Amino acid sequence: MRVRVLVVAAAVLTALSTVDVLAQSEAPAADNVPQALIGTWRLNVAKSKYSPGPPMRDETRVYTRGPEGVTGVVTRTYADGHVERYQYTANFGGEYAVTGNPEYDAVRLRRIDEYSSEAVLSHAGTIYGIARRAIASDGRTMTITFDRKDADRPVHNLAVYDKQP
Repeated sequence: MRVRVLVVAAAVLTALSTVDVLAQSEAPAADNVPQALIGTWRLNVAKSKYSPGPPMRDETRVYTRGPEGVTGVVTRTYADGHVERYQYTANFGGEYAVTGNPEYDAVRLRRIDEYSSEAVLSHAGTIYGIARRAIASDGRTMTITFDRKDADRPVHNLAVYDKQP
């Protein structure tokens, strides 16, 4: 009887530790957020190129680290003066909601290396476009290349950002 109890207890402990390890490996790790990304970034309009135009008048991106990954808050002013603010909280792998943007409602992040990543933006399950982010090794400049293949008007934007103190 004592042996049976010990065997059952050992099996339960093994099962619980396996579940704990699996839960830890599936949980989003805020450690995955590159430190170089965290902070406030301001669009350098003079160095940026928008095809087709016109370029943004202004844009600020604020990235913070949290328990669920990175939270990005983007405030942009278009050439015509209207302002848009959208945000998301995401991690690498998985699809996450984007709020406040009428053109896309979800983002899927893929880490390429310490300084670069790719974001697939989609609306209602259909890919809207792909953004590739690269941060300079000195951490002071970030470049986001956005591409959207559209039969009527393909888009290729190159946005350059300066990190704010």
